[in-house]
Amino acid sequence: MSTIATEQSVRTEPRMKAVAATEYGGTEVLRLNTVPKPTPEPDEVLIRVRASTVGPANSAMREGRPFPVRFFSGLRRPTAIPGDAFAGEIAAVGRDVTHFAVGDRVFGTTAPESGAHAEYVCVPEDSTLELTPTGVSDAEAAAVADNGLTAMLFLQDVADLQPGQSILINGASGGIGTFAVQLATNVGAEVTGVCSTRNVDLVRSLGADAVVDYTTTDAAETGETYDVIFDAVGKGSFAQFVDTLNPGGLYMTTVPSVGVLFDIVRTRVGSDRRAVFAATGMKPAGVRKRYLEELRGLLDAGEIRSVIGRRYPLAEIAEAHRYVDTGHKRGTAIVTID
Repeated sequence: MSTIATEQSVRTEPRMKAVAATEYGGTEVLRLNTVPKPTPEPDEVLIRVRASTVGPANSAMREGRPFPVRFFSGLRRPTAIPGDAFAGEIAAVGRDVTHFAVGDRVFGTTAPESGAHAEYVCVPEDSTLELTPTGVSDAEAAAVADNGLTAMLFLQDVADLQPGQSILINGASGGIGTFAVQLATNVGAEVTGVCSTRNVDLVRSLGADAVVDYTTTDAAETGETYDVIFDAVGKGSFAQFVDTLNPGGLYMTTVPSVGVLFDIVRTRVGSDRRAVFAATGMKPAGVRKRYLEELRGLLDAGEIRSVIGRRYPLAEIAEAHRYVDTGHKRGTAIVTID
């Protein structure tokens, strides 16, 4: 009798589709599986995910390199559903939830956890979660929750960018870069973007005061100097740009290579130019929530916009990763979940 009951409970248990990988490796390790649908705890909301994002961080988690990412995704193999940025609507709420209701359109991030590359995800009510502005699509909101929030944390929390300061943004046409250009412009900084020929007009339209086409010009050899250099794609190095920094200048990168980690330690004391890396997903939840609220205001006011490069259904998650792995992603790559 108990065996029959167990079999029936397995058959009737709510299920959902989600991305999974049983080993680290290339895009071929990604699979779309059917897994148990999560149930919200008393202080959580259950979100029906409509859009998520794919970027270099997701590729790093898939590959398990650099090795430190395995402390978050699993030492021997991936143990969690990937993805952290999402947008969708609330499908259920825990009994203690007071600020959100079923049917609310929301966007946010699960970081430092993951789980957004699925039909449903649970997050605490007080996590990095905001109501989606009217007229903003789920894809646009998910891009803000991912790349917009990363750009904001680097520019404001790390660099404390001020009006009148000069900033060079390497990778200005990428997911993080397109938001960095807009946010730096909004602050009142003097913005120079670095991108390829085909993206020059895009970067100018986002507010850049000057654009360097890297296919014809080395941004480190123009003779210009900057207060902040933001390597939003992690393809440069401190050594490459050190002479391009003004005294007291800051070089920031989104990729924690061994060389960068050495430069961070080396320039921490006794140097008037510093190298910095920040794991923005590990910032305190209160900090991330405060900046997401600010981003929501800018988005609602039309002062920033999302640049969507390509869209992929969840079933084509491997193809989305292959696009990101080319290293020439324009704007944000979106995963749609219907």
